[in-house]
Amino acid sequence: MATTRFSRPVEIPDDLGDVSVAPVTGRVTLPLHVAWSGQGDYDMSNEDQLRSVYELVMTEGTEDDVLQYIDLNQLLDVWEDLWLSPHVRERWTAWLRGRGLLPE
Repeated sequence: MATTRFSRPVEIPDDLGDVSVAPVTGRVTLPLHVAWSGQGDYDMSNEDQLRSVYELVMTEGTEDDVLQYIDLNQLLDVWEDLWLSPHVRERWTAWLRGRGLLPE
């Protein structure tokens, strides 16, 4: 878990690539600690909403949230289109590159 002086920790489970329980389609309701603005219901078959879920979970979620909502293959498909804070993108980029999933 990495953090900077001005940001919360970015939580990425080591075993994300080992499990795929994340919904690829259908509706999900994010917990309040992730979707704290109140908008918590998303349709994962809608690519814009899927990206919103990934952005929120990758930024605000715990390791358990990441395991529940992030599908690694789908993450790689939408990676370039995600809007992430620099510290979040940096941490996830390092994690993905460390597993040979993104080019150096």
